[in-house]
Amino acid sequence: MDHSSSPGPSTADAPFRGQVVLVTGSSSGIGAATAHRFAAAGATVAVNSATSVEAGAALAAELSGATYHQADVSDEDQAGRLVKGVVERHGRLDVLVNNAGTTQVIPHHDLAAAGPEVWRRILDVNVIGTWQVTVAAVPHLRSSGNGQVVNVSSLAGERPTGSSIPYACSKAAVSHMTRLLAGSLGPDIRVNAVAPGLVDTPWTADWDAVREYVTAQAPLRRTATADDVAEVIFGLARSAYVTGEVVLVDGGLHLR
Repeated sequence: MDHSSSPGPSTADAPFRGQVVLVTGSSSGIGAATAHRFAAAGATVAVNSATSVEAGAALAAELSGATYHQADVSDEDQAGRLVKGVVERHGRLDVLVNNAGTTQVIPHHDLAAAGPEVWRRILDVNVIGTWQVTVAAVPHLRSSGNGQVVNVSSLAGERPTGSSIPYACSKAAVSHMTRLLAGSLGPDIRVNAVAPGLVDTPWTADWDAVREYVTAQAPLRRTATADDVAEVIFGLARSAYVTGEVVLVDGGLHLR
């Protein structure tokens, strides 16, 4: 059933009313916060995860009109079916948030631990997955009249830092892909990205040493919450004259 035109708040109060937003990797963390933010603005949200089915379905049940779609974005067929399923269910797609990602914590000096299998797994999800879902979504985003993509990169893609070298390189690729796609897909589709520093999510719950460092060094003296990042994703989605930007969301840590 298509809920995208369900009665709700006025357009002024709900700027995304009538629009459909797909957030990949949205069963928890930044993705879940982003799903909540768009739903609060009147959007119909498509929630996605590869494995956390119960959490994803539970989140969709919390959001008016939302649906849950299980898919592994690193698999080309599943990525295509994800987009197709969202459009079949809701009739359109206006905003794609490429949030699905993975990492492995490996000290940068331990080159042997970052073997080819680690590189392939991280690149398959973070880079190729982002590409595959975007390519599948482009025809529908063009039809939207307000189509846009917001990618989730990382401070590690902009500075020599991060949980591992393969992860940092994957996010550098996402950042550059963002700029290249913005140039290729305008004026029909805007493409931007956020590049968070350390975010308090289930992923980083035991990263105490990194958290202490960020808290001590960043001008804002704290790590980010998922809501901090979701708010910037939402802001980019509302910014009609911005494309090709990668916005750091790191409390100023990049200044150090």
